[in-house]
Amino acid sequence: MKKELIALLSLLCGGCMTMAAQETAQMKIKLENTGSRAQKDAPVVIRLDRTGAAFQVRSAVVMDGKLEIPSQLDDLDGDLRADELAFVIDMPAHTDKELTLTLSSAKPTREYPARVFAQMLARGTKSNRHAPVQSITVPGTTNFYNMVYGHGPMFESELVGYRVYFNEKQTIDPYGKFHKGLELKESQFYPNDEQLARGFGDDVLLVGNSCGIGALKGWDGRKATHIAPVAFRTERILTSGPIRAIAEVEAKGWKYQGKELSMTHRYILYAGHRDLRIETTFAEPLEDETFCTGVQNIMGNETVSFSDHKGLVGSWGRHWPVNDTVKYAKETIGIATYIPQKFVRKEVKDKDNFLYTVSAPGSNHFYHYTMFTSRKETFGCPTPEAWFKYMQEWKEELENPIKVTLTR
Repeated sequence: MKKELIALLSLLCGGCMTMAAQETAQMKIKLENTGSRAQKDAPVVIRLDRTGAAFQVRSAVVMDGKLEIPSQLDDLDGDLRADELAFVIDMPAHTDKELTLTLSSAKPTREYPARVFAQMLARGTKSNRHAPVQSITVPGTTNFYNMVYGHGPMFESELVGYRVYFNEKQTIDPYGKFHKGLELKESQFYPNDEQLARGFGDDVLLVGNSCGIGALKGWDGRKATHIAPVAFRTERILTSGPIRAIAEVEAKGWKYQGKELSMTHRYILYAGHRDLRIETTFAEPLEDETFCTGVQNIMGNETVSFSDHKGLVGSWGRHWPVNDTVKYAKETIGIATYIPQKFVRKEVKDKDNFLYTVSAPGSNHFYHYTMFTSRKETFGCPTPEAWFKYMQEWKEELENPIKVTLTR
């Protein structure tokens, strides 16, 4: 009996020590939409190093009164410790809201519905076999394009899907959908006949040598150029949801404009969004290097374009998405890219693209946004006029992000 009592006390004390080891911190998040437009699924990002939490944050809960807001913690530097908290929220125009955030050192117990998805698949020796991978690095001379199923990382929201090519093009290629929902885990960018019959989407643009959907390119003074030669090329998935998907593409030792650059693109796709935020970071501050980005000139019979000459450019057209013009029909697609004006240098074009040149002297970072709509969508823009109008509203929202303030 004495031994049993000692064992029970030891168990209880161990439980008390475990509970005591769990630390928490609570704070308020004040959100303000100062813009004249309501924002649906507005992204909110909290840097954990600015919360004052003196412990390793393993879980978080965001509350809007009695309503819990789904969120996710992201490890962005690969040290197995969370760096950021992200969630999306609807914010009417000219409103503010106060949320409660609780951070904890305890492991998460909540699981939220997935609203985004991301994956990268390495192809096996048999063409029908592949395995998920998080990151792949190859020498710049290695042709790894066909060794990755889907030719690069794939990611999607309920509205759209994307992939980034694992080669010198590093082009962003779109996957259009008929209906809202997540499809890429099942279709893997290549829906079969049965999935197509069920209403799955598929590839909607033949990007060729263009910048596709807002890919950053080099600029030689006359045309866009690919990201080559490089010493090493890496593509990776940082996070796959449930609130945002993040992929990265890194080019080390890029010989460009007389320099050797190491550059990383980070592609961020939020739940409820069709637009990508693309953050470009360099290992060292830039000097006078100039790059370009924009939208593809779709080159179909119905291609039209729009520019506000202040960083926003778009196109709309109809063309075959793949070389198989028997099995696949022409697709109609609208594309848009927005570059904050402080990074814009000049509006230019070449035979494949409508572009702006971009630079950031003295800085090692700049960013831009891109998106598309497919005419097959039951929830998208049916005409170029509607698309060009939506582009301008989108720019207005991007220029008026939700203001976030943390208080203890």
